[in-house]
Amino acid sequence: MIERISLNSLKFFYFVAKYGSVTQAAKKLFVTQSAVSKQIYNLEDSLNIVLFVRKNKTLVVTPEGEILFNHCQRLFSQLDECLIKLTNHEKKQLILSCEPTISMKWLIPRLSRFKELGHDFDIVLLTGGGIVDFETNKIDVAIRRNDFNWGDHIFSEKIADEYIVITQKTKAPPNTELLISTSRPNFFKNMNKIFGLKEFLSNYTKTELEHFYLCLEACLAGLGDTIISIYMIEKELECNLLKKVSPPVQDGTSYYLLSHTAFETDPRKTIFLNWLRQEMHESQIKLMNEI
Repeated sequence: MIERISLNSLKFFYFVAKYGSVTQAAKKLFVTQSAVSKQIYNLEDSLNIVLFVRKNKTLVVTPEGEILFNHCQRLFSQLDECLIKLTNHEKKQLILSCEPTISMKWLIPRLSRFKELGHDFDIVLLTGGGIVDFETNKIDVAIRRNDFNWGDHIFSEKIADEYIVITQKTKAPPNTELLISTSRPNFFKNMNKIFGLKEFLSNYTKTELEHFYLCLEACLAGLGDTIISIYMIEKELECNLLKKVSPPVQDGTSYYLLSHTAFETDPRKTIFLNWLRQEMHESQIKLMNEI
């Protein structure tokens, strides 16, 4: 039977089953919707089974389709591992782009732990924020918060929610200066809308600095309080250099891992994604308890 089945049709089926939509599959595959529909029709015709049923404008896989989907997942994963091994001279490094402060304060202290796990690839870190130019900069994956539109052509997987807190230097006298980073669009404006922070913010005069790292250093120097991600102050809380002024709250954004190709096509990306999720979840529990 294999000679009658196109590998391309299996790939198209996999994406439709994953996203429950011919439209989304076509966007991810950079083809027309009619091309996707034709491949699905040909596959069902060749197998003589129904792979999808439509429910509330969404395509849902049938029990037979679910079996095929699970096998496709394993097939494409094994095929990609084979291709990586064949080209391992180019695949020993996973190039990661990450915003500067979260890189310095949260990610870099953990990368040695990832290396100790013994995976056959290394993480190469580039710092940067905003839109990611994957091809020009040869970036494999990027950590970003969802405060901008990265486009439907980008694959994304959520890592964890963002939590922020107003903090000040331990044993510092009361301060009316609040150090705000300008690196996030409308950051202060959005903070005023978050329940649980508005009453605290009304007591401050705003002072803007270019990056969260500068806000943190200025806060540690006693120049003012700052509002910052809990993930960026892990060491400072452990060493009792900072204390909270407000409770930690979700700011409505989350951290995502972005890729210009499907995560399922590169086992390294899936491995790193799962590790990031576990590490940030553990940090979140620890930091919420500490503060």
